Amino acid sequence: MAILLTGATGFLGSHLLERLLKLNYNVVILKRSFSNTWRINHLLDKVKSYDIDIVDIEKPFQEQKIDIVIHTVTNYGRNKEAISDIVDTNLMFSLKLLETAIFFNTDTFFNTDTLLYKYLNHYSLSKKQFVEWLKFFSGKIRVVNLKIEHMYGPKDDNTKFVTWLINQMLQNTPNIDLTEGKQKRDFIYIDDVVDAYVLMLKMHKEFQSFTEFDVGTGDQIELKEFILKIHNEVKKLKETTTQLNFGAIPYREGEFMEIVENVKPLYNLGWKPKVSINAGLQKTIKGILND
Repeated sequence: MAILLTGATGFLGSHLLERLLKLNYNVVILKRSFSNTWRINHLLDKVKSYDIDIVDIEKPFQEQKIDIVIHTVTNYGRNKEAISDIVDTNLMFSLKLLETAIFFNTDTFFNTDTLLYKYLNHYSLSKKQFVEWLKFFSGKIRVVNLKIEHMYGPKDDNTKFVTWLINQMLQNTPNIDLTEGKQKRDFIYIDDVVDAYVLMLKMHKEFQSFTEFDVGTGDQIELKEFILKIHNEVKKLKETTTQLNFGAIPYREGEFMEIVENVKPLYNLGWKPKVSINAGLQKTIKGILND
């Protein structure tokens, strides 16, 4: 079985690639010729790679039978990208990939979605618009849509909340201004997310034309408590003088105080998280220190 993986140079994609190769899957990846491959340099000789800015998107499908697409590439808009660029990645490129997979009779399309509210920002809106197209075409290809909660772990991007906070504390930034931190979130360690993908990959033939799962632990924690856990775990490994100023800034416009999620269908598959928050934070901090 051949798997086409997009976003392989990213956080989730790189962890997925590593696991899929350990499980002896035949993996083909899409990247750009100028992609920073630091996360997967040790794996590049084990995969067939296509630079999507140079070759047509049809080429990997023409050169081998692609059975599964796992689509993880995304543009969060954190680097002040134009809205059109965010939409181009999260909607237009994704739609082109979906169309191509359908044309070449690919069996299943795994999509990486978010639990964020549709109209929260440009990123979430573009992601949800693509899901509408997935539903529209699900009569022609099996779709598994994974709505992922706040994942974290080693090799994450420095612009991500958890990694940014850890780096600020490790660098002894004098003060970090924060909201009051009463909003609740579900933080899930990257290995547990990968476990969910692998389980669904093994079971994909059992799913209907369109199936979606919320991927989270099911245990929501107040942001303040979570940030204090980060601070405590950092202090165990390196002295930090950083002060946390809770309540120094207001909640962002449209902030939601609690996530609406239903992880029961995921648990019913036999999946459950294995990594606690404290253990996950320890692994993440050690990964940053060892980089």
